[in-house]
Amino acid sequence: MPTINFKGKSFVQNHHLAVKYHQLIPKKEYSMTDNVSLHDNLIIHGDNLAALKALLPTYAGKIKCIYIDPPYNTGNEKWVYNDNVNSPLIKEWLGKVVDKDDLCRHEKWLCMMMPRLKILRELLNEEGVIFASIDDNEEAHLRILMDEVFSENNFMGKLPRRTKVGGGSAASDFAIEHDYVIAYAKNKEYLPKLFIPHDPEYVKRYKEEDEKGKYFWDTMERSSTATKPYKIKAPDGTILSGNWFRAEETFKKDLEDGEVKFLKKKDGSWSVQFKQRIGQGRKLRSLIENEFKSDQSEYKDFGINYPFDYPKPVSLLYELIQVSTDKDDIILDSFAGTGTTAHAVLKLNNEDGGNRKFILVEMEDYANKITAERVRRVIKGVKKSKDENLKNGLGGSFSYFELGEPIEMESILQGKNMPSYEELARYVFYTSTGEEFDSGKIDESKNYIGSTKDYDVYLFYKPDIEYLKNTALTLEKAESISKGKSNKKKLVFAPTKYLDEHSLRDLKIEFCQLPFEIYRIKG
Repeated sequence: MPTINFKGKSFVQNHHLAVKYHQLIPKKEYSMTDNVSLHDNLIIHGDNLAALKALLPTYAGKIKCIYIDPPYNTGNEKWVYNDNVNSPLIKEWLGKVVDKDDLCRHEKWLCMMMPRLKILRELLNEEGVIFASIDDNEEAHLRILMDEVFSENNFMGKLPRRTKVGGGSAASDFAIEHDYVIAYAKNKEYLPKLFIPHDPEYVKRYKEEDEKGKYFWDTMERSSTATKPYKIKAPDGTILSGNWFRAEETFKKDLEDGEVKFLKKKDGSWSVQFKQRIGQGRKLRSLIENEFKSDQSEYKDFGINYPFDYPKPVSLLYELIQVSTDKDDIILDSFAGTGTTAHAVLKLNNEDGGNRKFILVEMEDYANKITAERVRRVIKGVKKSKDENLKNGLGGSFSYFELGEPIEMESILQGKNMPSYEELARYVFYTSTGEEFDSGKIDESKNYIGSTKDYDVYLFYKPDIEYLKNTALTLEKAESISKGKSNKKKLVFAPTKYLDEHSLRDLKIEFCQLPFEIYRIKG
């Protein structure tokens, strides 16, 4: 398999493993829900690499569709490389705008993308798909990088997308009217067929239904090259010659099964009919055009001043999500921009009664005033909209989070940057077991934070340095835990312990001292 080499690659190819887990701080005043939760629709403001890492404890392997719209690296976007990689070379890049004159422009872009793609792959469901918008500036590099991260065997297609018409007077070579959507599966072996549901008008022709589904009677005689010529005997003995839309053996079987019938016409001749059954839907076309052009026209009614020339149209995201998700799936966009992905999710849910959830990550300062505000207006209603559903509001909710301080265990025991009980529970549970954390299982009064197949997990912690200095796993506490939730082994996190290993073994307890033994179980 071809791989891509670029300056800085050796320093970033495992950088995603070194990124610290950060706290996710709920901001109720920016949310549209009375119950702020990480299991709601989410909008997260903060560096998208750190935010993606912070989502792993709850969402690893759970995301069905990922859409990303990273900087196209045109040299005019004023994006800045900000990943604090432990390398003198890369530290030289920090905080500097990447423009057309930057001789390391492509290397910086690839160094930015590689760790993000690796965490996105961890978040993706085994049946999931990732779509990435890009243009000719980085399309070739992105393809090889995604081949490396997702495997070239999981490449699904490169879909050219019509973005505008004209503009040739300003072009140096060609009048560019397109960009691309690149698609990869997490694992093609498990990927279901991707179909867009049929239009309701199309479905109307399928007026009959049996135990196998909807159908209509269609003529079997065709003139296309896909037909097979042979003779058929009608019920009155008439021999019918023609080109038939069924192989001869298939016809015989279908006749026995009631899938084929003979219809006598008014002139006395025979028509052979078969049940034309409705399919699962239509496949996404490889050429994306017409309603998928990019401009600001569909955003004017929102009354928000967008700092983008070509925001992605809702119709594009709507179709990508429609073709790749079911009604209860989760969709992630880690370059959220104007919040188009959330709009498309809410629109689709409003139309088909689905309960899809979105997760948006936006690192820029406009995350609340533009990204979240657009979603608020979609939920509540946009009075100037010509779309009646949008005018009345598509409904829904979201929880808004800010990316907080990194969770550093050494600092916690010094009383610095102390996370909440739930945040630390998420961190130690996922990091030690590799399994999804469910905050609804927490019973802080009993120090219980959840269970795995093999363990009940307990955490002795409060964001209080005096508590940490004076708290230990004692024999009394250990005996109480041993009688707890089930007969499973107990995995206990605490600052220290006051009993020996023999006693712990008798009580089926594995003790993990904070912060040093968090990685004890995983793997």
